[in-house]
Parts: sequence; structure tokens; C-alpha cells
Amino acid sequence: MPTSPATLTEARRLRDHFAAQGAVVVKADVLQPADLLLDLYGEDIRARAYLTADPLRGEMVLRPDFTVPVVQMHMETYADPARYTYAGKVFRKQETDETRANEYVQVGYEVFDGQNPAAADAEVFAVIAAGLAGLPLRAATGDIGVLMAAVRGLRTTDDRKAALLRHIWRPSRFRALLRRYGAGEVPPLRAALLAADDPFAAAGPDIGLRSRAEVAARIAALRADAAAAPLSSDETALIDAILGLRATSPDALSVLRDIAVDMPSIGSAVRRMEARLSAMAARGIDVDRLDFEGSYGRTSLEYYDGFVFGFYASDRPDLPPIATGGRYDALTARLGQGRAVPAVGGVIRPDLALEVGKC
Repeated sequence: MPTSPATLTEARRLRDHFAAQGAVVVKADVLQPADLLLDLYGEDIRARAYLTADPLRGEMVLRPDFTVPVVQMHMETYADPARYTYAGKVFRKQETDETRANEYVQVGYEVFDGQNPAAADAEVFAVIAAGLAGLPLRAATGDIGVLMAAVRGLRTTDDRKAALLRHIWRPSRFRALLRRYGAGEVPPLRAALLAADDPFAAAGPDIGLRSRAEVAARIAALRADAAAAPLSSDETALIDAILGLRATSPDALSVLRDIAVDMPSIGSAVRRMEARLSAMAARGIDVDRLDFEGSYGRTSLEYYDGFVFGFYASDRPDLPPIATGGRYDALTARLGQGRAVPAVGGVIRPDLALEVGKC
């Protein structure tokens, strides 16, 4: 699909705006190795990305975003701190919404800087906001790190916490797990399997790739889960309070401080939020009017693990976000073979910025 000249011009303007902040202009191949994305996000990525088979390079994917290849490039250079910008097309399947484009231009700004993560968060937000100055937009923010810290602090098994963390970006599944762990329920078919003295007694011949030993290990894990004590109603209520939080950032910070009294595991994340708001205020952001949502960012690609934000057209609720971004420290550790670099970035869709500018 051809990109309009106006969109290309706006993309260049935004890229130059980011470069003026000290960002190095970089490029990424349109075709990326699929095995990396499958390793990061599992088979679910097949429903959201365009995959193809290359006779020499194996399974490849049309670039769903720039962040992963930019992180790969950065982790090979060891140049910290660093700032990057880029512009180009990304490709996403839109199986449930025919009105949304499945290919479009993104212009991004990525900051790798561990000296002051709160200041880096504020910088990216402010630089993105400046690139969109004059447009009728509203900003939304959240913090995946608060929810992750809350899950890690639950008084339950490590396996249950790992399952909840894995499904943070799947709100319905996360809610179902939380409800089941709180009720202490075991699905009927699973209960029947676990009650059998020998689960393999009525089994047919071995089929598939899993060995009998692997199946036995899975059954043992299910038995351990069934024997685990249910989550306390107090803890599930605190998780619900975080997920349901919608307020201005100062009010949200106050609520989260109160929650931290009963759930100390979120204390560090709350202090990071406080430092970020101070850094944003120092950059001229009106944090008193900045919205915060406890569940914001949970339907994005699964690498955000801290501050998340988006900019939306005030008078066009039908449009996707004009810009999005967030912190993704854990992704750098995955791609850096254990070496993590605090990182935060954001992207703007120039075509949508132009659309909003016409309103």
C-alpha cells in the first residue's frame, strides 16, 4: 500500500525532531527472524504478525515494530547512554477490526540510559508530546510495573505467580486465573484426571511430541497447584483496586501509597512513579491533569514492564492512539543475554497526526 507524500513529509519532520534531541537515525530490515518473536511472545504472535518462509533464512516475519531490532542493535554496541530514532512501515494483522490499517508508518524515539530512569521516562513523554504540539489530544498513562510487583508479592506458589505474570497482557485470562486461584476451584475434567491413581491407565498410545515423562511432570505440577491454598480475598481485592484505578496522577499516587501499606511489594514501583511525576513536572508537564489508569497498556505488545503512555484524539474516539510508548527494561535483558540496560521509548503515527490536525 503506497504511503501518501504528506505522511512521508510528516514522518521526516518527526524524525528530525527526535534527531535534534541527540538521537541517532537508524534503520531495521523489513523482514525479521520469526524465531526471536516466537521465543519472546509465544505462538500467539502468529495471530498478530505476518509470517513467511524463506528458503535460506527460515521463518521470517514482516516487521511488527522497530523496538525489538533496535534493542538488538543497541545490545551489540554497548554504547550507554544512547538515543535512537527511526521511521518506516510496520505490519500488524487486524483480524477483529477491518477499519484499522494493517500497515502504516511509525516514527520512534528510544532512550537507553540507566543513570536516571525517572528522568528518561519524563524525557520520552515530553519529546513525544512536543512532536504532537498543537493537536487536540489527551494523554493516558499507566504503570505495568506496579501490577507486576503486586503479583510477585502475592502469598501463593511461584508457579501461580508465573502464570499470572505471563497473562498480564491477556486481561480476560488474567482475571479468570485470579478468580480460580482465589476460589480454590479445580476444573471438573482436571479434577477427574488428578483423582486417578494412574492417569495413564485409560490412555491410548503415545502421540505428539511430548514424552510420557513430560506428561507425568505436567500432571505432578497440576496436582501441586490443586493442593495449593487459595489466594486470600484481601490480596485479590488489592489487585482489583489496582486494576480499577482511574484518576489524575497525583490522586492515583495517593491511592497506590495507601495500597502499599497492605501490599508492601509495590512500594518500590510506587516510589518510581513518584520520581517520574516529579521529573515530568520539571519538564513542564501538567501532571495534576495527567490521567492514570491502573490497567492501561495491558493489550500492547508484551515487552512493556513499567511506565506506559498513549496520546489519543480528543474528538475522534474512533481513531487508534496517535502515539504510544513505555519502559521495557526486561526486554533488554532477554536480548542482551542477561545484560540489562534500562530503556524507554515511544512511537508516533504520522498519518494519524495529520488526520487529527484536520479536525
